[in-house]
Amino acid sequence: MQIEPYDPRQLDAVIRLSLRAWTPVFDSIQKAMDLDVYQELYPADWRVSQQKAVEEVCAAEDTKVWVAIDSGSTVGFVAVKLHLQSSLGEIYMIAVDPDYQRRGIGTALVEFTLDWMKVAGMSVAMVETGGDPGHAPARCTYEKLGFGLLPITRYFKKL
Repeated sequence: MQIEPYDPRQLDAVIRLSLRAWTPVFDSIQKAMDLDVYQELYPADWRVSQQKAVEEVCAAEDTKVWVAIDSGSTVGFVAVKLHLQSSLGEIYMIAVDPDYQRRGIGTALVEFTLDWMKVAGMSVAMVETGGDPGHAPARCTYEKLGFGLLPITRYFKKL
């Protein structure tokens, strides 16, 4: 497996792997959240909004994106934003194809971006993830790599 800069020709592969990777996450979010709120946030299908989010992050000028390649296939990606005034590097989006999960690819992507952030002059790294069961593997990866938790509570109510 190797990590290389994202090329726009990889967009379809990145979208496909992301939607596959996030299916159990969104199933978990739907179970954890009030159904009316969930349906308001994702009125048609969560895949529509997530595909748009991936497309936007891959094209954003303020975001650096890398892909994980294994045997010629795009199997993961990570997007990073730098907040220069606060010297904070943010892992903004990350996904690994389910067929390649539990092989250290997510860990390798995070470690790669942490090293890149240091070289870019950042002094703190941040990643945000959900507290629901679907995000448990992500939380495990981040904690294993030394990220500390800042408990934040978000409340939602359908109006």
